[in-house]
Amino acid sequence: MVNIVLVEPEIPQNCGNIARTCAATGSRLHLIEPLGFDISERAVRRAGLDYWPMVDLSVYPNLEALFARHPEAGEDLWLATTKAPGDYTRGVFRDGCWLFFGKETAGLPEWFRMAHYDRCLRLPMREGARSLNLANSVAVLCYEALRQQGFPGLSGAGEMANLKPL
Repeated sequence: MVNIVLVEPEIPQNCGNIARTCAATGSRLHLIEPLGFDISERAVRRAGLDYWPMVDLSVYPNLEALFARHPEAGEDLWLATTKAPGDYTRGVFRDGCWLFFGKETAGLPEWFRMAHYDRCLRLPMREGARSLNLANSVAVLCYEALRQQGFPGLSGAGEMANLKPL
């Protein structure tokens, strides 16, 4: 299982796509306020997010509240940032790991990145590219973490597995 933490997310469509990734993978979604959108039941229903009930969601007023409620998060955390000294392939993702992602306009706070310097990871990109979309970054790292764990509880075969090739 993977814990996905979004620190002050701003764009509702990104959060919706990330929630869908969490629903599909059985990952937990943790949101750090302030949020740039409404996640009330009414707003979610109006947005047509039919997978929302499958999302294991927790909301916290700040990072300190998350760590107070989940002290284990500090033991196996990884921070996704374009400013990281190395790429994500050096990450060793264990069951229950915590993947932190910053808000779309500013990323993770500098104090947080510096406090966990050796746990900062980057998705490789060509020179001049600012960053990937937040939802895409979450999907890449979430699936890499799950791949390293052997995709626990996830089906690796689709309906074609029961068909014979022509």
